[in-house]
Amino acid sequence: MKILLTGATGYIGKRLIPILLELGHTLVCSVRDKQRVPDEIKNHERIKIIEVDFLNLSSLYQIPTDIDVAYYLIHSMSSSSKFEKMEYDCAVHFKTYLSQQTKVKQVIYLSGIVNDKQLSKHLLSRQNVEKTLASKSYALTTFRAGIIVGSGSASFEIIRDLTEKLPIMVAPKWIKTKSQPIAIRDVLAYLSKAIGNEKVYNNSYDIFGPDTLSYREMMMQFASVRKLRRTIISVPVMTPKLSSYWLYFITTTSYKLAMNLVDSMKVEVIGKPSEISDILDIQPISYKEAVERAFIKIEQNGVVSSWKDSLISGRFREKISQYIKVPQYGCFKDIKRRTVLDEEITLDKIWAIGGKNGWYYATFLWKLRGYLDKVFGGIGLRRGRTHQTKLNAGDPLDFWRVLYANKEEKRLLLFAEMRLPGEAWLEFKIVKNELYQRAIFRPKGILGRMYWYAVLPFHGIIFNGMINKLVSKK
Repeated sequence: MKILLTGATGYIGKRLIPILLELGHTLVCSVRDKQRVPDEIKNHERIKIIEVDFLNLSSLYQIPTDIDVAYYLIHSMSSSSKFEKMEYDCAVHFKTYLSQQTKVKQVIYLSGIVNDKQLSKHLLSRQNVEKTLASKSYALTTFRAGIIVGSGSASFEIIRDLTEKLPIMVAPKWIKTKSQPIAIRDVLAYLSKAIGNEKVYNNSYDIFGPDTLSYREMMMQFASVRKLRRTIISVPVMTPKLSSYWLYFITTTSYKLAMNLVDSMKVEVIGKPSEISDILDIQPISYKEAVERAFIKIEQNGVVSSWKDSLISGRFREKISQYIKVPQYGCFKDIKRRTVLDEEITLDKIWAIGGKNGWYYATFLWKLRGYLDKVFGGIGLRRGRTHQTKLNAGDPLDFWRVLYANKEEKRLLLFAEMRLPGEAWLEFKIVKNELYQRAIFRPKGILGRMYWYAVLPFHGIIFNGMINKLVSKK
């Protein structure tokens, strides 16, 4: 079948692609920015990449007319007051175009469980999107999931941060909220097995794991898997705002996402039983097994996608292509140049920079800068990186975002997502056995200029030390 996959660079989309290919389907992957698509996806013979913005109806003409099935994986965790209208508009444009211009027979939508009487704004919006997508011209299949557990998922990473960093935890009262977490492998099974199955046409199903657990119980089971002893104390006095700050400072999440998560964590996510597991022959695994499987992926360095890949995990909001061309005028520049002793070793070091490996020299200063960024509302260094040795455009890299990564061209370009009075780029490029390391800053106003001169002494220490380490054979 020919399948339209929206949200192809998202957490679910990236993991669904290899499954659909293995089933023999041809894919049309809809993305907002082609630069963010990994090469292994771009270059596959059964994948076509199209650049579409579903907020702009006129951009949808690129979608082929001979689509058989479409996945609707477009969600927004924006804290903008307009996010509900944005999600509604995307759904209307999607439905209008596919109904009128394509031969699509089935649309599969991944939503959230919406059975509680007091839903968060985001769950209400998901519910509204489901109603909007319903059409007489195609069959709509909706799967509603709660907490998704898998390497790189937002809920998994947040519980991981809290459990592994805090031996004794004083937590908000929402840790008593119950839910039915489901493993990412099971979510993907439901999504992929529903293709063309007429038994699930024009139906919606809650999908969930076999365990009903509070957040406290999830953290304690997580601790058990990791062989950690943990004490968790619940306090009733922590306001939603304080809860958001608590998540923000302890975990890798951004403050905007923390606010939205706290809003959702107050809502019980309990699914309604149905026959869907029998129809599709799926037996969901337990929460504990889902955590164990996630760590197998992490230990094998096999994390395919992470919530941190989403642009909402940082401050970057534009198309990457708009920033690849580094400005030449009106900028401050710190350019270092060294002869490369072993090109392969140097490239491997560059491609492994950040995350657990650090920045090779004066890493404590990078950590200090990350801490200060966090204090002033930035993202800090805690995002790390999705993969320890691979980099793709759009990947998070501590408080940077990868704009361009081409090992054959021997060039890596990063854009700063830390809080700055201006814009900053960091580039590594090897030309004729010479490594050029360029730090470029485009200041905004007098504060930007003052900032540059304030950090200039530290640049002399950090950037000289870093490039020397990069070109060494050790």
